[in-house]
Amino acid sequence: MTTGCVYVLGTCDTKLAELTYIRQILLDGGITARIVDVSTRSHAGHADISARTVAACHPQGESHVFTGHRGHSITAMAEALRHYLVTRTDMRGVIAIGGSGGTALVAPALQALPLGLPKLVVSTVASGNTAPYVGGTDIAMLYSVTDMEGLNRISRIVLCNAAHAMAGMVRTPCQPVADPRPAIGLTMFGVTTPCVNHIVQRLSDRFDCLVFHATGTGGRAMERLADAGVIHGFIDTTLTEFCDLVAGGIFPCDSDRLGAAIRTRLPYVGSCGGLDMVNFGARATVPEHYRARVLVEHNPQITLMRTSAAECQAMGHMIGHQLNRCEGEVRFLYPEGGFSILDQPGAPFYDPAADEAFYAALVETLEQTPKRQLIRLPHAINDPAFADALAHEFSCLFKENTENAPHPPQ
Repeated sequence: MTTGCVYVLGTCDTKLAELTYIRQILLDGGITARIVDVSTRSHAGHADISARTVAACHPQGESHVFTGHRGHSITAMAEALRHYLVTRTDMRGVIAIGGSGGTALVAPALQALPLGLPKLVVSTVASGNTAPYVGGTDIAMLYSVTDMEGLNRISRIVLCNAAHAMAGMVRTPCQPVADPRPAIGLTMFGVTTPCVNHIVQRLSDRFDCLVFHATGTGGRAMERLADAGVIHGFIDTTLTEFCDLVAGGIFPCDSDRLGAAIRTRLPYVGSCGGLDMVNFGARATVPEHYRARVLVEHNPQITLMRTSAAECQAMGHMIGHQLNRCEGEVRFLYPEGGFSILDQPGAPFYDPAADEAFYAALVETLEQTPKRQLIRLPHAINDPAFADALAHEFSCLFKENTENAPHPPQ
């Protein structure tokens, strides 16, 4: 059998047959596997690690988990499971099953596990909005098709595939590739792709450029890696997640956006990419009170709405307040010619007055210092000259940050 163990997570009071089935497939394939019970009601006696063992890892003890109040108990068991899993030294992978409650229970624990460790969830909610469960991590989700109420001709196939997928990931783990270049995080949307592609071409000989799709989870993933010490600087070209936070779109950031730059003090270069648009689903899903706004169907599943001057002003204040909390080197570059492919003369989102409302609010809010500067340039965001300016500013900040870093004693 392979070294280490796969942990099979689920509620044994309702999913014991499915958990046992997965464990047996893994065992038959030479993979050591253990069932971890995360039940919050009665406690089955067939788990390798009991629910009480997991609950005892809660900072306030197992009595805080088994309260008889379902919502509270699920939240508490989720925290207990996180504490339990992060202390395991023999873990080679985690596979979990659950409905909406079970998935919500295991997801926070899996999000806390290291990037690259195999993590797979078979769930009844995997065909919907999985962002709350995946977060900014590499959790794989597989739709269960049928509800998990015992084994049947469908569930056996789905669970078998999930078990074999986990076995393959554990049996042949990916080995990290050594790269002497420092990693940096960049944010991109389809409407800022020319800008970011140009930056990557300029910098890839010196930096490992990790590009994140600015869909809410993309920004969180980038900042998570910065907090973990993987990323050593930001070219945060595309802050469109703030639009969805302000106007109720489907790809919002949370209140911690830019938090990693604040905490780590890493060199930060930002800009206005995508601040001209709010994301909604298919056109029919756009809220009624927005139907008279300028809308563009990006594709059958995504409809974009032009941000108003008031929304741009709110974002200027919001981003300015966050940047004021950054104690590292900060440069924010403002493109006079527009924030995206759609925000230029003749394009549907071209609205210089709304863009200027953002700039005025940012100027009003941002406390400029020698380390925190706002730079206005006569280019559109996707102009090569603007991308060159972003790359140049970051290169200078990174060099200065590296040269001024404390050196270890000889």
